[in-house]
Amino acid sequence: MNLNDIKTLGELKTAGYKSRTIKQELRENLIALLKKKEAGFEGIVGYEDTVIPDLQTAILSQHNILLLGLRGQAKTRIARLMVNLLDEYVPYIQGSELYEDPFNPISWFGREQIEKNGDKTPIAWLHRDERYTEKLATPDVTVADLIGDVDPIKAASLKLTYSDERVIHYGLIPRAHRSIFVINELPDLQARIQVALFNILQEKDIQIRGFKLRLPLDVQFLFTANPEDYTNRGSIVTPLKDRIESQILTHYPRSLEISRKITQQEARLTPEQLLKVESDGLVKDLIEQIAFEARNSEYIDKKSGVSARLTISAYENLISTAERRMLINSEERTFVRISDFLGVIPAITGKIELVYEGEQEGPAKVANILVGKAIKTLMAQYFPDPEKLKRSKESNPYTEIINWFGIGNSISIVDDLSEEDYKKSLNSVPGLRDVIKKFHPSLIDTQQLLLMEFLLHGLSEFSQVSKSYLDNGYTFKDMLGSLFNARFDVGDEDEDFNDH
Repeated sequence: MNLNDIKTLGELKTAGYKSRTIKQELRENLIALLKKKEAGFEGIVGYEDTVIPDLQTAILSQHNILLLGLRGQAKTRIARLMVNLLDEYVPYIQGSELYEDPFNPISWFGREQIEKNGDKTPIAWLHRDERYTEKLATPDVTVADLIGDVDPIKAASLKLTYSDERVIHYGLIPRAHRSIFVINELPDLQARIQVALFNILQEKDIQIRGFKLRLPLDVQFLFTANPEDYTNRGSIVTPLKDRIESQILTHYPRSLEISRKITQQEARLTPEQLLKVESDGLVKDLIEQIAFEARNSEYIDKKSGVSARLTISAYENLISTAERRMLINSEERTFVRISDFLGVIPAITGKIELVYEGEQEGPAKVANILVGKAIKTLMAQYFPDPEKLKRSKESNPYTEIINWFGIGNSISIVDDLSEEDYKKSLNSVPGLRDVIKKFHPSLIDTQQLLLMEFLLHGLSEFSQVSKSYLDNGYTFKDMLGSLFNARFDVGDEDEDFNDH
């Protein structure tokens, strides 16, 4: 018999169904997965050797769990994926607002149904997707929200005294009976509300306005929090922390490769964008390097963190910037350029928390500095380091390029430049394509053009040529000439911030 065809408690007993607590359910289903060499938590990248093993251990130990880490470290994603470790369906007493186990009723309604109907008690089935409750902790959350309150209207309509448990209107946690209950940003919950969770976690009873009720709730608790030293809004009270058996530390991606894999997995691109906008590995790595630079930047609050959402949003903007140019120029296809990184600035500025020095610079300037540092870091992976060349006896492959700018030449690359004009502009710099062919001889034309522009940006970061920021692009010119001709107007906040 298909379990979902079972409609009464008697049929459930005949089928030999064995009920389990939610922690037993998670544990046994995880054991089955591990025996098949599967880890669960599909789509979580970069935690294979750190967070996931700790999480599996906590589940096997039947623990309540605290995920502790900075923003954008997939804490909530992990919590939601735990649902996949539950049975697809579980039976409950039909009509029960707490979805009670027919073999273990805990409320007046459940006990009364079993006593009244016996084996004929109606049974319904609950899908695992409905066995997940999530609450964002905010200072205005009350005990009534989480645990419940006395309902005077119910008492009056049913003519019950306040000593009868039927007058209680249950909150989120009792309604999460036999489910996973997640509280995000636990430190933001007021201390007195955190205290209210003590008995539920340990003694399995609830207290509502002096009404003490033994309610053996079956809940898998999972809490998420930023490190306590980050937030001044509150902290996790020590007795509650003591009752959460496993605390697991999350972290940011530890390599460009992992970070890139996460971005490519999570970025929401349309089929048209995937088909018509070519994105080279270099620009994908640059996007990830921006986040790595941000996490080490003197302008950004390290305690706040730099979310993985930064690179995802930045990559989506990067593709859309290239797509916009393609549409403006009525082109059928295009490829991402370095100049398209102007489009990622809005995705960066909203996701970084600046310290005082950063506020002085301004978010847009800090974002441009991060892009520049990312280019400088990756420059050494593609071409000889200009600074090391100065100290060595090797000939400088960039001499012809630098000299060309030195005699007063300049080029501008703006965001709406057609592919033909883009190519013409880069090819106007003598020696630029020759350097690309020397160090990367096997590239197709679009990759050569990308690296030609990348090299110009890289040389500017090493102060070999000057790069000025336009509203819609960049101008490259001689480094010394731009220094001598620079204006230093006091109070002119619109002056180009460049030449760094």
